[in-house]
This record gives sequence, C-alpha cells and structure tokens, in this order.
Amino acid sequence: MGHDHNHSHGLTATGKHRNRLIAVLAITVAVVLVQVIGAALSGSLALLADAGHMLSDAAGIFIALLAAWIAARPASDLRTYGYQRAEVLAALANALILVVISVVIFSEAIRRIGSAPDVQTDIMLYAAILGAAANLASLLILRGAQKESLNVRGAYLEVLGDLLGSFAVIAAALVIMLTGFRAADTIASVLIAVMILPRAWHLLRDVVDVLLEATPKGVEVRMIREHILSVAGVVAVHDIHIWTITSGVPVFSAHVVVEDAVLSARGADQVLDKLTTCLGSHFDTEHCTFQLEPASHSEHESHQHA
Repeated sequence: MGHDHNHSHGLTATGKHRNRLIAVLAITVAVVLVQVIGAALSGSLALLADAGHMLSDAAGIFIALLAAWIAARPASDLRTYGYQRAEVLAALANALILVVISVVIFSEAIRRIGSAPDVQTDIMLYAAILGAAANLASLLILRGAQKESLNVRGAYLEVLGDLLGSFAVIAAALVIMLTGFRAADTIASVLIAVMILPRAWHLLRDVVDVLLEATPKGVEVRMIREHILSVAGVVAVHDIHIWTITSGVPVFSAHVVVEDAVLSARGADQVLDKLTTCLGSHFDTEHCTFQLEPASHSEHESHQHA
C-alpha cells in the first residue's frame, strides 16, 4: 500500500527570494559598468579583475532568476517533478563561470609580471570603494535568504568574495599611492583570482550532491529510522531513500512493515498520518511516500537499501 502527502509544487526556494536577487542584480550591473570604465581609465588589472568577477556574479544571478522562472512551470507526465532541477543546473553553470573567470584573471596577471604599467590610483581607489559599498549592500539584502537556496547561497558567496576583492583593490591602490610599488596591482588581481576558486569548488560540491541524490545535509537516516519505528504498529522499515529535488524541496520514501492487524482502512490511515506528521515536524520533509507492508509479507521483500 502506498501513500503520499503534499504533492504541491509551489515556488522553489530561489523563486521565493526573486525580488532580493533582482535588487542585487541591478546593483551589481551598475557597479560593473563603473568599474570597467574605471579600469580603462586607470589601467588597473585588479580593478578589471574585480569588475570581471562582479560580471560573473551578475550572469550567475540572471541565470538563477531565469531558472527560478523555469522551475515554476507545472509538472507533466514527462516531467513529474516539473522543471525544479533547473535551479540546480543554473548553480552548476554559475560555478563553472567562476572557474573560467578566475583562470582568465590569473593568466593576465602572469602576463603582466615584470612589466607592470602605470596606474591612476585615484580613479582605481574611488571605483573600488564604490564596489565595496555596493557589495556590502548586496550582502545585507541576501543574508536572510542564503540558507534556503543553492542559487541564493551562490550569489551570497560571490558577493562576499567581491567584497574581499574590493578590499584587495583598495589596499593595492593605497600601496601604490604611498610607496610607488606598481606590482601591487598585479598581486591584488592574483589574490582575487585565488579567492574565487574555493567558492566555486564548494558550490560545485553542493550541486554534485544534489545531482547524485545524496542525503540532504543535517539529515541522519538512523534518527529517521528510530522515529518511524516508534510509531505504534510499525514492525520494521527498509528501502529508505532521502534526496533533494532542488533547494528547499527534500523528498523521502520508505517501505514500512506493520502488524497485519494494522492494515484495515482506518488503521492504515492512522499509521500513515503519524508517519507523515513525524517526518514533517522533525525533519522538515513534507513530500513523503510510504509503502505499507504486512509483517507476514516481509519475507518476500528484497532488502537492498537502508
């Protein structure tokens, strides 16, 4: 006997915070334009690297918004979960963009070693300060939502990296102004490139976990098993599967062995309601599917999973 609750597929985690992403996108695009112009006028590679990094952030946020719109499309017979995984694919594209940007920046920095050009430090400094202020504003906008969505989290981490990048550009500008050490600009650009890679790696790792249908972080199968076994009438549980469709949409299924007497119409409903309430309240998993099996039939089951 199978049972499923809460089949509705509303807004995904990214979709719920769409207005935050739109605001950050507008801020980021505006700052990118200012920094590109500033880099052209000042000759600063570090400022151009920061602008390139912020441009990748803008692209990532745009992809996330597009994916959230696609993910909101209804499910069909061909795609029973709809397009919710589009958000995960967008996060993957975002991570790959970060890797490409860091490689390009690093390559240009290597090319400039030993031949650092003159830099207009006043323009470089003002543009970097503007970038830092904009990044700080974006962080405040995204802070409350970054734990709910891979894409919002990705945007948050990218903006945090941008803030650190802006600080690096500010420091480089001050060093050049005070000491005349022009290589500080190249060093700062290398630091920005290096800062991007760990963030890209963490985002890629989370995306791979979702695509491989790994158990969501913070969820322990052992504890779920104990809760299910504590329900009156339950004898055993096997074939437990817990995975994530997209950020904020965990899914659970299991075969639950119950006493034969429980499988009356009313008894089965009571057990299923208790199981669903347990999973929803203790483990924040609303989309649960249970297959009830009489204890007398358990010997025919092939226990291949947890």
